[in-house]
Amino acid sequence: MDSASMAEARVRALSGLPEELVAEVVDELRVRHPDAGTPRVFFAPGRVNLMGAHLDYNGGAVLPTAIDRGTVIGVAPRTDGQVQFSSSFEGGDHAFDLARLPERPTGTWADYPLGIVRAMLSLVGAAPEGASFHFGGNLPIGAGLSSSASICVGTAHALASAWGLDLEPLDLVHVALSAEREFVGVRCGIMDPHAVGLARAGHLLWLECSDVRYEYLPLDSERLSILVADTGVRRELAASEFNQRVEECRHAFEILRVSQPEATCLAQISMETLSACAADLDDVLARRATHVIAEVQRTEDAREGLLLGRPEVLGEKMLEAHASLRGLYEVSCPELDRLVETAAGCDGVLGGRLTGAGFGGACVFLIERGSEELVGARLKEGFREAFDREPEVAVFQAAGGPVELEV
Repeated sequence: MDSASMAEARVRALSGLPEELVAEVVDELRVRHPDAGTPRVFFAPGRVNLMGAHLDYNGGAVLPTAIDRGTVIGVAPRTDGQVQFSSSFEGGDHAFDLARLPERPTGTWADYPLGIVRAMLSLVGAAPEGASFHFGGNLPIGAGLSSSASICVGTAHALASAWGLDLEPLDLVHVALSAEREFVGVRCGIMDPHAVGLARAGHLLWLECSDVRYEYLPLDSERLSILVADTGVRRELAASEFNQRVEECRHAFEILRVSQPEATCLAQISMETLSACAADLDDVLARRATHVIAEVQRTEDAREGLLLGRPEVLGEKMLEAHASLRGLYEVSCPELDRLVETAAGCDGVLGGRLTGAGFGGACVFLIERGSEELVGARLKEGFREAFDREPEVAVFQAAGGPVELEV
């Protein structure tokens, strides 16, 4: 990206953030790290996935977009060889010696940026200097909007800039994946860091997770809006049943590939093979495999609908996906189900489903532009009737990837 494009990106990113939010991060960085140098500030978006639920680690295609909320990261150089982390959302500041970084996770939120530092050191050998980081922003933690990928890709981008490294967006994505998988210990797929790191404003990202081919599909922002409703039900992804679903899918594939040896992942298994081998799978594995294989077709159908200018097809497939996530993959919860059931009866809603890994978090809805207030009010009303509290509802635009902000 040339300097003019970078300047435009910085202005674009800053215009979507409250100025006080950026100022807060700078102030907190200076107060909590008074011995650090001049601060710089970076932004990395969250993401929401519209289709391809739990397909990334099964080798299927996904259809996410970055959103115009995310993580604001302040970084300042240090001369004492330390890397320090603080956060506006999590308690406890953390300091580590770059020459003696922990070999194992600490079990705290700092494992995500710490994993990035470790992965970056493997690229450069020795750190040019230490750094202090402060994390803020306006992305709900644990809502299924990929706060972890936002933190990881954003930290990689900030650290590469601070250390003067010329890394491509895909390099930052690979660093983020390495941190989550190899250090934090989350058996995540490739979607989240790619959705954050490769984002293009006004577009959805079509990502083939089997071979990392990708293309951009425009989202008609004049006609459509993305609405996210957060249940407030939180879950720590690494401590949840997510890894169990990964293992169940791996086991199902090992059984099914015997009858379809050319397949390299579960998403490539045909429904015919699944039907023929039904007796070889126990009930749980059969449900998991059925969701994955049917979701592959639903996602293809959604893409075709978009290319034909029929976003209502995407909406229909989102509703079908939620039913499968609830009944077959078993990652929903009553709060998520209530939101989708309420939305399905609202004028202006094309479709919706839980987003992220599930087990709580948020739902995403594709709605007609102009219906945001009506749909949001109806979702709050229906949720309040069932749970005596309201979900957080927000409308997002498809945003670009990580950038440095002017301060």
